[in-house]
Amino acid sequence: MDKTLQEMFENAKAASRELALIDDQRKSSLLNQLADAILEAKDAILEANALDLARMDRSNPLYDRLLLDEKRLAGIASDMRHVAALPTPLGKTLLERTLDNGLHLRRVSVPFGVIGIIYEARPNVSFDVFSLCFKSGNACVLKGGRDADDSNKAIVALIHDILVQQGFNPDVVQLLPATHEATGEMLNAVGYIDLCIPRGGKRLIEFVRDNARVPVIETGAGVVNTYFDADADLGIGKLIVNNAKTRRVSVCNALDCLIVHESRLKDLSELIAPLIISNVVIYADEQAFDALQGKYPAELLHHATAESFGTEFMDYVMAIRTVPTLEAAIKHISTYGSGHSECIITENTQAAKKFQSQVDAACVYVNAPTSFTDGAQFGLGAEIGISTQKLGPRGPMALDEMTTYKWLIEGHGQVRA
Repeated sequence: MDKTLQEMFENAKAASRELALIDDQRKSSLLNQLADAILEAKDAILEANALDLARMDRSNPLYDRLLLDEKRLAGIASDMRHVAALPTPLGKTLLERTLDNGLHLRRVSVPFGVIGIIYEARPNVSFDVFSLCFKSGNACVLKGGRDADDSNKAIVALIHDILVQQGFNPDVVQLLPATHEATGEMLNAVGYIDLCIPRGGKRLIEFVRDNARVPVIETGAGVVNTYFDADADLGIGKLIVNNAKTRRVSVCNALDCLIVHESRLKDLSELIAPLIISNVVIYADEQAFDALQGKYPAELLHHATAESFGTEFMDYVMAIRTVPTLEAAIKHISTYGSGHSECIITENTQAAKKFQSQVDAACVYVNAPTSFTDGAQFGLGAEIGISTQKLGPRGPMALDEMTTYKWLIEGHGQVRA
């Protein structure tokens, strides 16, 4: 293993042990100081971000993810203050009992130790990860992509400055070089990285899963569907579909496929009319195409192919599938969804209950857009990612998900027969 990387892993591990001795009030104070510093240092952060943006084509779907501006920095600072204000997730008694032999058992929440994050063109993740890891008593090792390297360096430099000013060990956050080699070293840092969380596209997730020797929690790609039911309200549907598709197309909770009950094809052109303003390209199956022909701009309307379904577009593009029943909609989601976020628009209570009970996803919505799948929106302060797996955390991963537990056993001379 490269000596420099080895030292970084060792330093992070040592710093994680120091964090165990820091009380929550000091951690929260540090996060509030950092939130203030983000706004004070905004010019330097945006200047670094401009260097990254200059290297990326504006038409790249990742451009919006890479972009930082004053509004987004203000939002990041606000989320950090929210994390600071939340109660500590550590030291909670999750289970307690006294056995017949008098042994007293408690299961108590504790930090993982060192959490490694691998992410792509998302410099905001650097701030989010640090705030959640620090508050939950974990050191963090960041491995960003080349696209955001200047931004990440400026962000971590600011975090280090505030840590030193407040008397903390700056090794609680490490930024690895933006190289494939560093990724490989992190995935093999057994004994140093206690948990690795990849946050990015399908290829990154699969690479980490296939190559890691350290424990991994997957934050999967978001192939997101919304079903417009036979009993859906058209006005509500227009708001939901437009917001889910166009609010931010590059994020994992953005809508990829609209599923429409065949009895509502007569309303389809009105349902998606707001998308015209954003020049959303539609890939429609035969029934939906026929319903939209002449009613949706011809240059934006195309026939769907097999690849149109099950694709995370991260762009102003959406597929449409027509189904005869609720059951067919659920089957489509089972076939093409990624287990991230799914939605039904309906006024039928029974249909809503069936959808929520049978759709297998981390977040299942009724009459609300999937754009709400976000740690801050859920009141969690921020998030490290959206877990789509079933073992361990599922959905937005925030403070509580950054902890594990240990058993504390107290006796008075009992021995086992």
